[in-house]
Amino acid sequence: MAERPARKPRKPHSAQVVRTQRLSPHMQRVVLGGDGLTAFAADTCTDHYVKLLFPAPGAVYPEPFDVERIRAEFPREQWPVTRTYTVRAWDAEHRELTLDFVVHGDEGLAGPWAARVQPGETIHFMGPGGAYAPDTDADWHLLVGDESALPAIARSLEALPEGTRAHAFIEVEGPAEEQKIDSDVEVVWLHRGDRPVGELLVEAVAALEFPAGRVHAFVHGEATFVKELRRLLRVERDIPREDLSISGYWRLGHNEDGWQASKREWNARVEREQEGGAQPEGNAPAA
Repeated sequence: MAERPARKPRKPHSAQVVRTQRLSPHMQRVVLGGDGLTAFAADTCTDHYVKLLFPAPGAVYPEPFDVERIRAEFPREQWPVTRTYTVRAWDAEHRELTLDFVVHGDEGLAGPWAARVQPGETIHFMGPGGAYAPDTDADWHLLVGDESALPAIARSLEALPEGTRAHAFIEVEGPAEEQKIDSDVEVVWLHRGDRPVGELLVEAVAALEFPAGRVHAFVHGEATFVKELRRLLRVERDIPREDLSISGYWRLGHNEDGWQASKREWNARVEREQEGGAQPEGNAPAA
């Protein structure tokens, strides 16, 4: 049997902060630029994402920054910490990459960084990844998400041709978190307040009178409500798997490291419960 070719080392991109902007009380925009983006492109998917690489506390890495070398030479606890963020915009002409961050004070890693970072500072990242763009052959579109999915939904709506039929539901904490989106689609903003994340989204989609024809759906955000909407769309509405982009971007009570470590198993269990006829286990979230 022929040997597999060696995996090509992944090279990170390097960028400098160009400017920042507070979009709402809990959303911070960071625009990156510089010559390190010469080989970068993010213009095929509206859910493109990058994996930002934050130095471990106290770690000093050799230059040039090389993830493979760091992982070979440094103990695991000193490896860079990865955080994943959607590309809100990519300006190829000016080589500017726009990322939007949810910020809750000093909570987390990337949010506080985005809130305090200054122009000229450098950040390294991998990517882009991504798999979704609105299918122009669909009869209509359904876009659903919380704050974490807002950049991808906004970019998707802005990519839709004028007059495209679509329903968009975005859940945020309150009215101050709404954003202007350059689209003729009327976004339904749901204000969560003290209610559980995603509960209003599930209610809104359940109450929606689905138009006739083929729908192309994008549903992302906190894993528990995404699970419930997956059941509604796949099982109750019988929407084909290939017409759904649906996944948990995050899970309540888990940081990204913990969620990514368990996400594959979570997704497999959800699929077994919803499509394989298995019963939900114990006190698992409602399926």
